[in-house]
Amino acid sequence: MKMKISHQKLVTIFFTVIVLAVGTVGQAGLVSYIAIDLNPSGFVSSAPGGISGTQQVGCGSGSATGGNSHALLWNGSAASYIDLNPSGFVSSAAAGISGTQQVGGGSGSATGGNQHAVFWNGSSASYVDLNPSGFDYSYANGTNGTQQVGFGWGPVIGGYCHALLWNGSASSYVDLNPSGFPNSFAYSTSGTQQVGYGWGPVTEDRSHALLWNGSADSYVDLNPSGFDMSFAQGISGTQQVGGGYGSATGGNHHALLWNGSADSYVDLNPSGFTASCANSTNGTQQVGYGWGPVTGDYDHAVLWNGSADNCVDLQQFLSSDFISSQAFGIAGNGDIVGYARDSSGYNHAILWEPVPEPASAILMGMGCLFARLRRRQN
Repeated sequence: MKMKISHQKLVTIFFTVIVLAVGTVGQAGLVSYIAIDLNPSGFVSSAPGGISGTQQVGCGSGSATGGNSHALLWNGSAASYIDLNPSGFVSSAAAGISGTQQVGGGSGSATGGNQHAVFWNGSSASYVDLNPSGFDYSYANGTNGTQQVGFGWGPVIGGYCHALLWNGSASSYVDLNPSGFPNSFAYSTSGTQQVGYGWGPVTEDRSHALLWNGSADSYVDLNPSGFDMSFAQGISGTQQVGGGYGSATGGNHHALLWNGSADSYVDLNPSGFTASCANSTNGTQQVGYGWGPVTGDYDHAVLWNGSADNCVDLQQFLSSDFISSQAFGIAGNGDIVGYARDSSGYNHAILWEPVPEPASAILMGMGCLFARLRRRQN
């Protein structure tokens, strides 16, 4: 005998199970990640720079590089790496990525032995030297896919270090250093905005986190009240992240999140952590690291979801071979790149990939069951 269930009852059952499933997962706070070791064969150590989509950048060294640091581009696995070290460069490193563009710096005969900012488009031969005329040294830390940010120093700026913004060539650079700041650095860019830090008489020679909108005089000082110093390292959308310390933090270094102004800051330092730092954001989540009694005073890579009490210790997803870790970048899809240090003291670039939450699997299964029950009624 074929049992009939009314459409209304089917809908009631379906949504009751959804509420129970989502409620169970929410209460348990279930979040899981797969950790992938990106350290390639022939490399003793490697370190991350950034992540965009399915690609990661950083650097590594070992027998494969003659013991020198080489900029690397990965596509989700150790074996997928591309050596970006250009011809005429002894060493290089990649610090940022967006879309098809990677940025960093390197030195060798091609640069007169000085460190020069460079960007690539997926191969060593594609590199462009960004070092401006009048600058002895430079380095690029971040890109939004068309613009590059970093810093440089040389005779043209009196031997100081200035935050720089490029638009794809050495001659296109914009000096972002604000008036009253002899020194500044830019670390990340998103849309039309850039973040970093600077110091000088205007800050009583203490580092202050800075937010720019493409020019030196557009800067916003993000240093919050109660902080002796601060710096910003990552930006995406309306969010900026970094760290700082002062009376507001009991003198300990705390990870910080801003939304465009000093008074918008959120202290991300989790309970049980003495100190922390935020390195990157994808606009909704933030990553970095922290240490304290809860970590045995070892650095642990941390993922935040906008507040101190909503975070995930990423160290738990690593094998026991690794004693400490830090997270440096997070992509829009939630993939995280960082490094972990093994018991021998070597760093390995690590990719953390989120595992779909159990609720997703339950909802998919219930959707299939609902469809099957409906078919049986017809």
